[in-house]
Amino acid sequence: MNIGFIGLGIMGKPMVLNLLKEGFQVKAFDVNENARKEVVASGALEALSPLEVARESDFIITMLPNADIVKDVLLGTSGVAEGVKPGTVVVDMSSISPIDSTFIANELSKLDVAFLDAPVSGGEPKAIDGTMSIMVGGDEAALEKALPILRAMGKDITHVGGSGSGSTTKLANQILVNVTIAAMSEAVVLAAKAGVDVEKMYQAIRGGLAGSAVLDAKIPLVLDRNFVAGGRIDINLKDLTNVLDAGRDIGVPMPLTSNVVEMFHALKVDGKAADDHGGLIQYYEKLANYEVMKGEKEVE
Repeated sequence: MNIGFIGLGIMGKPMVLNLLKEGFQVKAFDVNENARKEVVASGALEALSPLEVARESDFIITMLPNADIVKDVLLGTSGVAEGVKPGTVVVDMSSISPIDSTFIANELSKLDVAFLDAPVSGGEPKAIDGTMSIMVGGDEAALEKALPILRAMGKDITHVGGSGSGSTTKLANQILVNVTIAAMSEAVVLAAKAGVDVEKMYQAIRGGLAGSAVLDAKIPLVLDRNFVAGGRIDINLKDLTNVLDAGRDIGVPMPLTSNVVEMFHALKVDGKAADDHGGLIQYYEKLANYEVMKGEKEVE
């Protein structure tokens, strides 16, 4: 079983490393030569183009920043479509719109190639430990073939429907995650400026209805002023923009998402596009003219 992997960024690199740990042979490509060399040092084979990946792979995984890049890599000049073998399964684990996923699936089907849209949730930590949630749209038989590979990278793997369904589910996921981060940020700044110890507040509420995986993941980072990206603001801004576009296409208003999009735009203009989306709290801090403290000591 030869696996090709395209996209070795924050998420893609640890995903490849987990495939290698499980004994899979992986041929990897990224435009960044240093990223390629890092995974080669761990046992991957180096590819110098998407076309080279396609010629030698039975399964091809893409983990890329946006739909334009995904389409170019899969369907463009010297892309996967020019060298892919009939019967290959292509698994796109990027976060793109359902319209783009369905378009790619239709184009690859003309080559007798199955396409699964299989975006993930869990960010860099779960990519590293191999416990991501994977939401899969596409042909169920193709998913059955790909399951051993997906299980090397994720824990909860759910078939949610036909082509585009995985991407749609990821959009719903991104609404819940990012709107929750915004609500958390608003609550934390209110409590902190009122004089409440945020660590104690967190312990008081995390076991109740307000508790969540988002709260557990992000409040400790906020208190440490650690905004190193596990999920970048600009990438989440892209995802939420896809949410708004999808909502307009099918007639679903998105008032909460629209507000968070504007917050992310403001942070991007403020030079924080590469921060983790937990850094959204900085938007609220600027409005309130107050920086959240850890206990009684302000974090430098």
